Amino acid sequence: MLEPNHSLKLRKTLDEKARMNFVSGIRAHVLNDMASGMRAVWDGEVEPRFRRKRRRGAKTGPEVHNAIKSNEYFKFYSSLRVTAQDLVWQSVFPPLDRERDQLKAEALALRKNKNIGSLTLDPKLEVPRYVSAIDVHLMAGNYDGEYDTDDVAAGALYDNGFAVFSFGLMGRNHDDIGQSIAGFIRRKYPHLKPKKILDLGCTIGHNTGSWKDHFPAAEVHGIDVAAPCLRYAHARAQVQNRAVHFQQMNAEHLDFPDASFDVVFSSMFLHELPKKSIGKVLAEAYRVLKPGGLMLHMELPPNSQLSPYDAFYLDWDSAYNNEPFYKPFRDMKPQQVCKDAGFDPKKFVQHVVPSVGWYGEQVLAEAATHQQDVDSDKTGRLADGVRWYCFGAFK
Repeated sequence: MLEPNHSLKLRKTLDEKARMNFVSGIRAHVLNDMASGMRAVWDGEVEPRFRRKRRRGAKTGPEVHNAIKSNEYFKFYSSLRVTAQDLVWQSVFPPLDRERDQLKAEALALRKNKNIGSLTLDPKLEVPRYVSAIDVHLMAGNYDGEYDTDDVAAGALYDNGFAVFSFGLMGRNHDDIGQSIAGFIRRKYPHLKPKKILDLGCTIGHNTGSWKDHFPAAEVHGIDVAAPCLRYAHARAQVQNRAVHFQQMNAEHLDFPDASFDVVFSSMFLHELPKKSIGKVLAEAYRVLKPGGLMLHMELPPNSQLSPYDAFYLDWDSAYNNEPFYKPFRDMKPQQVCKDAGFDPKKFVQHVVPSVGWYGEQVLAEAATHQQDVDSDKTGRLADGVRWYCFGAFK
């Protein structure tokens, strides 16, 4: 497990670190070794039985799910994966409970004494029920859970839990997605020299700061509905000397003027929204984007570009991990979603970006200079190694 790479972090005992490493190891085993085993069960046992019964192969992810869900290996895989997910947060609770007041004091002191960037909260903002009523990823209290004045606990829980959850995949700053995609875009579109960048649903700003790294002259904003995450995000950015402006705001109703941003970005955000809200968010992105600007969303790839088994595998979270909007979003077609929001279909873009942490800068640079074939064999994290799928459009 990689510890967060900043000074605003929990002080853990050796036993607590050992427990986190153990949980991280379980998740790696489930998502790597056991996932491979489940695929072997499908190929060698379940899928042949499906063919004999139906006289054809499975055509959709739900067909694969229905065929395999009674299999004992799948049940064991799912049970262990859910247990490991819960243990991620359970492993963080003891040090977080002990350090909660200290973290709040540190965040307040940073806001008072350092004040890089800005933090603007809206106490009158109504957090949507699709956020407040669901403990997404089984994270107790979700992103918006607030238990004290100036509370930052939800942000700290997410930051430290993510370190356990990702078992090093996202790097020490949890920003491999942001660093990879911002670095890719900077190379792929050298004519794009953004002066203002907006990150929607930024959570703790772990990917927001990457855009400031790659476009240091730009004014970078991150918005979210969760106040405790934004307080933590602002403090986190300050200890990293990143001037980012964080605001509490609903992405369905952006409090920014028309044509005010050159880039509107999000990472693993749209699948947390109901379908009707996704349309509103993209329409707002279109509104606040300047002509010639770029909207870009990093997400898991759409089901239309995956094999039935791969679609089933990625949709597991929707059925078992408190992600009710996950599959409905991935059933949508990115090109149509962008068109419905007002974008010209001819200006639609999608990319598969190699992880800079996994492959290095040279491979990232080479990918940005070559035409990409975005298909079911190379899309997103189902490819060999680690790659990130993103889609969007120029205005």
